Amino acid sequence: MNGFSFLKNSSLESVKNDSTSIALLGHGDGVEVMKQKIAPGKLLVLFPSDNADATEFYYIIDGCITGEVDSEDLEMKAGDFFSAKGLEGTVQFRAKTEVTVLIVTTEPLFHYLSNEIAELRKVGEQVEQKDRYTYNHSSRVANYAVKTAAKMTLAKEEVKSLMIAAILHDIGKINVPEEVLNKVEKLTDEEFGLLKRHPIDGADMVRKTAYAHIAPIIEQHHERINGSGYPFGLESGDILTEAKIIGVCDTFDAMTEDRSYRKADSAEAAVEEIRRLRGILYDPEVVDAFMEVLSEEGRIRSS
Repeated sequence: MNGFSFLKNSSLESVKNDSTSIALLGHGDGVEVMKQKIAPGKLLVLFPSDNADATEFYYIIDGCITGEVDSEDLEMKAGDFFSAKGLEGTVQFRAKTEVTVLIVTTEPLFHYLSNEIAELRKVGEQVEQKDRYTYNHSSRVANYAVKTAAKMTLAKEEVKSLMIAAILHDIGKINVPEEVLNKVEKLTDEEFGLLKRHPIDGADMVRKTAYAHIAPIIEQHHERINGSGYPFGLESGDILTEAKIIGVCDTFDAMTEDRSYRKADSAEAAVEEIRRLRGILYDPEVVDAFMEVLSEEGRIRSS
């Protein structure tokens, strides 16, 4: 019949990786309808829009997500829904279980989550499979980074670039041998040289895509403000703010998770070390914003 169409157990287009899958169910007149599946522990992030009239509606089909809005802890399950219009800041939720969400939006979101990014995220997941101590590391770093950026009131586009870069920051480790990533003993100079190439290799992979603008963030995430970082030994004024944020969040997560060569430190011990190096290795504004995030999450005591 004219004016009627249907798809049976199918979609117009889909993007899928081990963390999430998004199926475009329909679009027209500026509206997209999507179904998204999110793996446990992964993020669902809502960004402010430059379009004041943009509206997003989310209906939870199954599973459970948790988040915080205006200092209020939220837990939403199947049958719950929420919407966003005129959003003033970034809002993020974490999947407690596998979650399926129906999304109706007047923003062109689907192609933002392109196949190129999906393929790069697969590389990141392969890295985490090679290094058994870094499972979900990039997701946690992205979570911390977005919250830190919100404290620093970064612009919407900067936060979006930061989130993607944080998720992909370690993809260059795909070129590092597994025995080096999981080595218990101290790395040799040659092995450490291989490891120090991963920001360059990751940036080169991203430069081949439409997301080349985030390559410098990935390339700089191990630079330190006193010039002691790698791969280029950049100093504070030459390091992007987004890279400084990832550097701090990456360090904290690495210190508070078990690694092949050591047991995890407590959050308090990691924070003490980061504070000690505030203004030496780490940008003071970034450190202060990150400490606010950790304090609000109850990871550390308020100072």
